[in-house]
Amino acid sequence: MAIQKGKDLLVKVADGAGGFVTVAGLKSRSFSINSEPVDVTHSESAGRWRELLAGAGAKKASVAGAGVFRDEASDALMRGLAFDGAIADFQIVVPDFGRIQGPFQITGLEFKGDHAGEVAYDLALESAGALSFTAI
Repeated sequence: MAIQKGKDLLVKVADGAGGFVTVAGLKSRSFSINSEPVDVTHSESAGRWRELLAGAGAKKASVAGAGVFRDEASDALMRGLAFDGAIADFQIVVPDFGRIQGPFQITGLEFKGDHAGEVAYDLALESAGALSFTAI
């Protein structure tokens, strides 16, 4: 995989009409996939090294982003999801890797502004169900 531009890592939200709209104004974003380990170490584990049970722990994905408001429609959609505590389909596009899609909930929406600067926001999403992956 060649070096990719950070601006091409996209966070998209379902627009209610069967498509996805890019969450506008994000200047930074990150995506992580994690799973909880299930420790099955016992007194006869080789050298007392920890043993984990494959495929047993809960999996989750997290998305974080920060940016400025740029698009009324996507801003209103994200604001509504945050205030309602709703779960919506999101799509994370990782260039030359793939698309991760599924239900996410906005778990954090923070606004900030400096006296001589723009109003900015921080966004946090957590997966709320099974995710699918499509290679690009």
